[in-house]
Amino acid sequence: MTSSPAPSSSGSTFAALGVPPVLVAALAERGIEAPFPIQAATLPHSLAGRDVLGRGRTGSGKTYAFALPVLTRLAARRTPRRPGRPRALILAPTRELATQIDAALAPLAEALSLRTMTVFGGVGAAPQIAGLRAGVDVLVACPGRLADHLASGHAHLDAVEITVLDEADHMADLGFLPQVKRLLDRTPRDGQRLLFSATLDAGVDVLVKRFLTDPVTHSVDSARSPVATMEHHVLHVEPDTRLDVLVDLAAAPGRTVVFTRTKHRAKALTRKLVAAGVPAVELHGNLGQTARTRNLAAFSDGSATTLVATDIAARGIHVDDVARVIHADPPVEHKAYLHRSGRTARAGAAGVVITLMTDDQISDVRDLTRKAGISPVTTRLAPGHELLSELAPGDRVFRKPSVRSGAGAAGGGGEVSRDRGAGAAARRSGGARRKPGGDVREQPGREARQNSRGEGRQESGRGAGRSGGAGRREPDARQESGRGAGRSGGAGRREPDARQELGRGAGRSGGAGRREPDARQESGRGAGRSGGA
Repeated sequence: MTSSPAPSSSGSTFAALGVPPVLVAALAERGIEAPFPIQAATLPHSLAGRDVLGRGRTGSGKTYAFALPVLTRLAARRTPRRPGRPRALILAPTRELATQIDAALAPLAEALSLRTMTVFGGVGAAPQIAGLRAGVDVLVACPGRLADHLASGHAHLDAVEITVLDEADHMADLGFLPQVKRLLDRTPRDGQRLLFSATLDAGVDVLVKRFLTDPVTHSVDSARSPVATMEHHVLHVEPDTRLDVLVDLAAAPGRTVVFTRTKHRAKALTRKLVAAGVPAVELHGNLGQTARTRNLAAFSDGSATTLVATDIAARGIHVDDVARVIHADPPVEHKAYLHRSGRTARAGAAGVVITLMTDDQISDVRDLTRKAGISPVTTRLAPGHELLSELAPGDRVFRKPSVRSGAGAAGGGGEVSRDRGAGAAARRSGGARRKPGGDVREQPGREARQNSRGEGRQESGRGAGRSGGAGRREPDARQESGRGAGRSGGAGRREPDARQELGRGAGRSGGAGRREPDARQESGRGAGRSGGA
């Protein structure tokens, strides 16, 4: 494996790196004039046909680092499109990331008369089958649904000239690696392969050794390298004032992403924010694709200023100008903290990362930030504290909740502007702002360690409810096994991204069956108002 130093993008241009003029012009139309370091480092090698291993944090510019060589090399060869046989394959771990990759690719591909399309679960297969039959140059796919199309004979990978694995470490985290290996085994061995990852864990290293040939390695903006434009704060709050503090921060101008540990908590917290006048939408594994797309669009266009999400959004979701990331629930792992935090301070922009911490989370948060390699400013405060206005400056605007029912409504009606506060009586805590270092030695309260594996899980059970079937819940609120029926879905085994592995049931929003990590239904039986399985 060849390792090369990452050149600086200072003074570099896309044209000087070998990008053809038509793509340089298309990039300029989108306001992209100069390459980021990961692009400047990898493009000379990837454009020349070398296998490349690129390591860089989320938001470092990896999408164009692989999109440009893929399109350039396909356009140069001009191999005719054939039904069901894509010429390039880009694998992504989540449907949101696949959609955003395609959004970046499509205008550039159009300039070269190349065709792109996406394949992922949670939506009907018929349009995807039709698109594959019509022929496609670049296929952006989640592994689960692509495996379905291969099994049914609607797709073949024997004509793939270039294969890209994006967010390879997240693939490993979701348990995709066995499936990814099977897919890569179906591509020509002599094809070019590009792998991009924030970290090079053991699982990713297996892929590198098995499928990449003498790759050039570039490490730029690793997940542990500091982000100069990102501030980290821990706000030590009382449990009964945590929501008021969150509402105050989320009601400030600018986009806010709020992270929770479980899908149930994301839904409940969204309802509370909307009821408080904050235009918020939710994003988690229990949402269907239509709802995901609608909520992301609302967050992107500004009709909803706050996105409440589980870790499904910690990777790949890119919305410009996110001012704040708030960990309403501190994550269990430091890698999750870093990837969640990466939603802000992207591409050189400034951003603030805020973790809300209660007494019983002190030890966990201290351990989390130490492993993440950061030294946050820790402050004990209550609603009305002056630091809230510093972290989220500007007048607070509250919208009258929409008459539309259900969580995720962005709000409608009139707006009420308040200079500060979340509507609760402002009160000072008297606590002094701490110096950087992340230490909370003088904090009173329990030092008992939070049971990070047990938060919110149901160990075992059966039943039915309005929000779905029942079963064993792991730390990410998955249903491991069980049967039941509910208004929002059938029951069955759920993997970490809310897939239903095996089970039967019926529900208003869908049937039950096996779900792969991209939320597809693989096999099973059930019927529902919005689709069977």
